[in-house]
Amino acid sequence: MPLHIVLVEPEIPANTGNIARTCAATGTHLHLVRPLGFDTDDRTLKRAGLDYWYAVNVHYYDSFQELQEKYPDQRYFCASTKVSKRYTDYEFRDGDFFVFGKETKGLPESILEAHADTCMRIPMTDKVRSLNLSNSAAIVVFEALRQMDFAGME
Repeated sequence: MPLHIVLVEPEIPANTGNIARTCAATGTHLHLVRPLGFDTDDRTLKRAGLDYWYAVNVHYYDSFQELQEKYPDQRYFCASTKVSKRYTDYEFRDGDFFVFGKETKGLPESILEAHADTCMRIPMTDKVRSLNLSNSAAIVVFEALRQMDFAGME
């Protein structure tokens, strides 16, 4: 089973496009939870994803709960700047889901509380509030792939 990136209510089309390109390059599936802050046919989104959008296995949901009902036995790692455990503290495996919230607010507390044992953060200085969403997703996915010795990749 591939890795999965979940974007809960993403707002900026360029971030989603960049994440889509990372998904295409790594075979990671992309899951988008509505409402989206843009139209997925938007030219900006396609431009950010360049000509890789066709190569992305993308799924849409009306709620995070709907996604979890479809994949009830998977592990969900939730990214947040408000938790203490680092993403490098976990051992990732095929089929893991990496969950990211909207750019302006992050993930809802209800999701973080439900997955408190698998919440993770990316260490950074106190000079910024957070990293760019697409950078954060790439950091976590490539760490998981590194741990799996980049299986299936050149």
